[in-house]
Amino acid sequence: MTEMTSKLNTAKKLVGVVVIMGALAWASVPLYDLFCRVTGYGGTTNASTGNTEGVLDQTIKVRFDASTARDMPWEFKPEQRQMELKIGQDGMAFYEAYNPTDKPIRGTASYNVAPYAAGAYFSKIHCFCFEEQILQPGERMSMPVNFYVDPDIVNDREGKYVHTITLSYTFHMMDDQTGMDADDQQAALIEPTPETPLTSQLQ
Repeated sequence: MTEMTSKLNTAKKLVGVVVIMGALAWASVPLYDLFCRVTGYGGTTNASTGNTEGVLDQTIKVRFDASTARDMPWEFKPEQRQMELKIGQDGMAFYEAYNPTDKPIRGTASYNVAPYAAGAYFSKIHCFCFEEQILQPGERMSMPVNFYVDPDIVNDREGKYVHTITLSYTFHMMDDQTGMDADDQQAALIEPTPETPLTSQLQ
């Protein structure tokens, strides 16, 4: 009887450890994402309200890359492949998404920058990332990202050697694609297109 009790206690302890580890793993995803967005760790860009440190005479190239997750049927691409601007200067680039299917699809985009040394200095003022986007069948949408490269990059031990930064976005299909009511459908129909880009949101 004592041996059986001991085995039961051991099993309970093991289950408890598994539950705790699972909870920590689940919580680590949003916490790690928040940490990356705040610090720029792992090549993740920073959020900003704008550059207040001035513009340098030194220029830097920014390349734009786009991809989709395996289960995302959208077509997604940058409208320009690269631009050159002064460090500290506000830049604006556009990405285009297209839904070639016969049904409305919800999606969200994640982002990253390379090399990692530039992550903490590439600051976005406005972007479409982590915001739900809905495209109707056959709908095409142009989405802007407003950004600048922080002048402090020239004082960083590794960042000062960076001459080209690559900004990458990946669109993912949202898990919940059901229950799109009339309001969702109408909102998707009035989303901006290439003729009416999202520049109004930057004002």
